[in-house]
Amino acid sequence: MNYKEKYFKARGLAKCDVLYCAVCGSVAVNLHHIKYKSHGGTDSPDNLIPLCFNCHSRHHDKNDPTTEQLQKLKL
Repeated sequence: MNYKEKYFKARGLAKCDVLYCAVCGSVAVNLHHIKYKSHGGTDSPDNLIPLCFNCHSRHHDKNDPTTEQLQKLKL
């Protein structure tokens, strides 16, 4: 089971359910690792947050929103 399947299962969602961006509310197309795997993060559902294409790109390009802001949105 990949991390996306684990995320859906942990939240009781079906594969056809739509996720919404935790930042702007648009349809999410990415499950972003809050703590990057390269920095010791895991594929755990608790380390993932749904983001739309624009918010995901903005985060990686400009750190906006910051990792800390994403963590607060997750709580």
